[in-house]
Amino acid sequence: MYNLSSMKLRGLVGVIALAGCAALALPSAQATPAGATDGLPIPVPGAAAKPADSGRRSIEATSGWNASSSYNAVRYAKLYNTPYVPASGCKRPNVALNTEARVRYFETELARCLYAAWNPIVWRAGGRYNVKPTLVVHGYTTINTSCGKVTGPTSFYCSTGSGTIYIPWRQIVTYYGQDPTFAVAYATNTIAHEYGHHVQSMTSILTASWWRQQHMTGDAALAESRRRELQASCLGSAYIGANKVAYPMSGGLLTQWKYVVSHSGDMAGQPRDHGSWTNHNFWSLAGFNGDGHGTHAGSCQTWAAAATRIS
Repeated sequence: MYNLSSMKLRGLVGVIALAGCAALALPSAQATPAGATDGLPIPVPGAAAKPADSGRRSIEATSGWNASSSYNAVRYAKLYNTPYVPASGCKRPNVALNTEARVRYFETELARCLYAAWNPIVWRAGGRYNVKPTLVVHGYTTINTSCGKVTGPTSFYCSTGSGTIYIPWRQIVTYYGQDPTFAVAYATNTIAHEYGHHVQSMTSILTASWWRQQHMTGDAALAESRRRELQASCLGSAYIGANKVAYPMSGGLLTQWKYVVSHSGDMAGQPRDHGSWTNHNFWSLAGFNGDGHGTHAGSCQTWAAAATRIS
């Protein structure tokens, strides 16, 4: 097992990919003053930890990637030419997000719905389809995974095996106590973002991008992370947009979701590995709106975007 400190996790990306809101506060009406002892935990999405290699073989030696193939995998992936994301037809789980069991039920249902929508798209992209990620809803301060140790109230994805999505339930329950609609928007967006990393993993984008980042330094490495994270948010939003009839993303829920995606991203003084709030909002809306007729992964080509769009 390859263990990294939480600080190192923020600087790396690849196999663990953490939630899409590097820093997020409730809208001003519900926000807790800075420094308040009963304030909300700040959701810090992360980046990713180096894939575990059991101490036997390095990822570089076994991945098969090189500069050309890894670039082609992220820039010209077949995923970008797939059809519209189909609506899963899943309605919002009718449960209050005020207990561990209810958060687990809510996120489990959404994971099932995300799989139903994305599986045929992954198949059309030539990826590993019919692979359901495991969902772990936990209440631990620190959790050990096959990708490493993660500390803090952080949602993340580990691609080992069939992939695992980790969601900390206490954070969502806390939000629900302050604003139920905000909590639903946050919980919906978080798992959709993490499933976006699963789509990346199943289509080899994730591992190719990880290889690329390991061969970069400085801002180039951080820019690679930003392209990956912004794409995951775009893909997650594409599902939300595709299913907005059955799962009405309108009224107060739409308002709160737009707040979540426009207040997510890098914070001053922290590594710039997820993108600015402005660009996180841009890519989330790009996925959600699609081309006006439907939503599709082609809206999420962050590796084709100008540097200003992944800053």
